[in-house]
Amino acid sequence: MTLQALAFAYRVSLAAIIPVLLVPASAAGQTLTPPAGVGSVTFAWQWIDNTGHIQSNGKLVPLGKSVTTSVLTEVDYGVTERLAATVAVPFVFARYKGPNHPRLADGPDDCFCWHQSFQDFSIAGRYRLGDNFWGLTPQVRVIIPSHDYPYQGEAVVGPNLNQVLLGISGFWRFAAALPKATIQAGYTFALVEKAGEDLRANRSNLSMSFGYALTRSLYVHGGALLQKTHNGLPLSEAFLDAQGDRLLKMRYWHLTGGLSYSVGDSADLFFAVEPYVWGRDAHDGIAYTFGSTWYFSFSR
Repeated sequence: MTLQALAFAYRVSLAAIIPVLLVPASAAGQTLTPPAGVGSVTFAWQWIDNTGHIQSNGKLVPLGKSVTTSVLTEVDYGVTERLAATVAVPFVFARYKGPNHPRLADGPDDCFCWHQSFQDFSIAGRYRLGDNFWGLTPQVRVIIPSHDYPYQGEAVVGPNLNQVLLGISGFWRFAAALPKATIQAGYTFALVEKAGEDLRANRSNLSMSFGYALTRSLYVHGGALLQKTHNGLPLSEAFLDAQGDRLLKMRYWHLTGGLSYSVGDSADLFFAVEPYVWGRDAHDGIAYTFGSTWYFSFSR
């Protein structure tokens, strides 16, 4: 694989995962790795509008509405041509929109105001197998809360749980048939710290994406993101102690779509949207992501 071909494939791989960049449980990281000594810095902003909750029976309940907006800084670096490392941390703002929350009269939801804090540090490594036309990349990601932040209520910045994510992702280019098209998919299993004395809400995430380079600068993609929590409690039980995000037996699938535009050889701009399509014991809503990625290299 030439340096130019690898760099292009790496940027395509980066663009395809933008919709889930700010989600610690993202189903897949990047399949590609940057060339040795080459890296990127991503600055992303995400807006999530949670319009209610979906019960175990599929009924939408317009309660527990909230808004979360996040600013992410992520650094990715090619240690070798096949081994890459990533570090990231988001700063999160959250606000409860209503209705009144009688179980948390003195909690973060009571004032209907913004709460903000750094969330979790993310440290990851991945190793790429394959060539210019296909790739298979095992990955390990460790998520560590930046501090002991509040986790009870809707207007919280995160679950405040240590996590280890074990995943594998892959890509395939259509070569002669559709040389500008790429399919990517990934699976991740998350080992999550116990949220209660006997409850560990481990989960599986699956992502799929189809992308196409319309021009040398413009790349579009669309796909789906699925999650299944293997343990946890139904919505009616999890919210008895206002720890829904930590205890929910959440199952859902979301659509993902967006575009990435290259500004010369040094930067990309991107936009993505993630509507919530189906769920059980999960949030309902939509997420928007905007940002830019800047590339750098060190001479060797």
